[in-house]
Amino acid sequence: MSMALLAAGIIALLALRVPVAFALLGPSLTYVTLNGHSVGLSMREVVGAVDSFPLLAVPLFILVGVIANHAGIADRLFDFALAVIGRVKGSLGYVNIGVSLGFSWMSGSALADAAGLGKVEVPAMVRNGYSKRFSVGITAASSLIGPVMPPSIPAVIYASIAAVSTGALFAASVIPAFLMAAGLGVAVFVWARKQTGLAGEPFEWRRFRAAAARVLGPLGAPVIILGGILGGLFTPTEAAAVGALYVLLLGFTYRTVRLRDLGGILRDTAATTASITLILGASGLLAWILAREQVPKAVAEAMLGVTDNTVVFLLLVNLLLIFLGAVLEGISVLVITVPILLPIAVNFGVDPLQFGVIAILNLMIGLLTPPIGAVLYVMSPVTKLDVHEVFRGTAPFLIPLFAVLLLVTFVPGVVTFLPGLLGL
Repeated sequence: MSMALLAAGIIALLALRVPVAFALLGPSLTYVTLNGHSVGLSMREVVGAVDSFPLLAVPLFILVGVIANHAGIADRLFDFALAVIGRVKGSLGYVNIGVSLGFSWMSGSALADAAGLGKVEVPAMVRNGYSKRFSVGITAASSLIGPVMPPSIPAVIYASIAAVSTGALFAASVIPAFLMAAGLGVAVFVWARKQTGLAGEPFEWRRFRAAAARVLGPLGAPVIILGGILGGLFTPTEAAAVGALYVLLLGFTYRTVRLRDLGGILRDTAATTASITLILGASGLLAWILAREQVPKAVAEAMLGVTDNTVVFLLLVNLLLIFLGAVLEGISVLVITVPILLPIAVNFGVDPLQFGVIAILNLMIGLLTPPIGAVLYVMSPVTKLDVHEVFRGTAPFLIPLFAVLLLVTFVPGVVTFLPGLLGL
């Protein structure tokens, strides 16, 4: 009964548009108080949920993304991609995916990518004859590559919760992220074949050389960040710090970031970090309550009672996580569900790295799924389209994303090949 009331309280607050952290924290504190526990216990659980060395990488990776946005790196990536494949029919659709893929090496947030890149890509596509619905749809869908491709903020959080190597999880995420880009590229190809016009521009070596020179600096960021981690030169936290300094120096060199901009950059970083930290703390308290009420044990027994088949179990997990990702913030879902579901998955023989990629990919697809899909609500004000129109634009691109999800779920080698190759 207490769990039912707790769930009802959280759902009611979310329905009233109360911020996720407070929607989780309010009912959790009420439960703790009514069960005779002190507020001090609640504070210990909240602080304990964020008292983790790997989580220090989160604000630094956020800083990398914020600086990259301010430095105009997205514009440089856009110009380079357009110079390479601008002559292909429907080229701006492929350019959109390529820019998201390139920018994902510096930003681990789908919301930041959707907001930042959307301001560049959607107007450019509309000016060149692409429908606004298609432009919004491919921009929103390609933004999901960011939280899957390292450096990924959800991956850092999952690694901290699951006690797995962050570097190994980063390596495990690379192939799925490229598969997402390839799947979206196929969707653009199918769409472009049915369109008239949208002819590309002739390839020009002069334009290509100029764009390539402008993009050399930004392409060094993934080499430093991911190369440093996988090569054993840096921990993820150290790589994030070095990457932030590198991107900041690029901004100063390009004169797109000035000293007076640092206050705004740090303020944006602090605001995003505080939001994530509040959600992590509140989710940590809720996770303690669920453990106290033996919810993980009940869920495990229920799932094992339903099936002893790994395929059926993974399908149930996918359905559950997509649903939760559509109505809750992804980070809170990770904190609450991973301690419950991961031991069951391991019992079924699922590799923790594979389960991590499955969980993150599910929650990212949830960002495009009504009723609360956060990317939909980010793209709406950016493009001045109603949320329902944004979803209609993104819906066709859910097909390749689901295809990648099924591939990752049922072909473990897609995830485990690269970590095994690198000895992680």
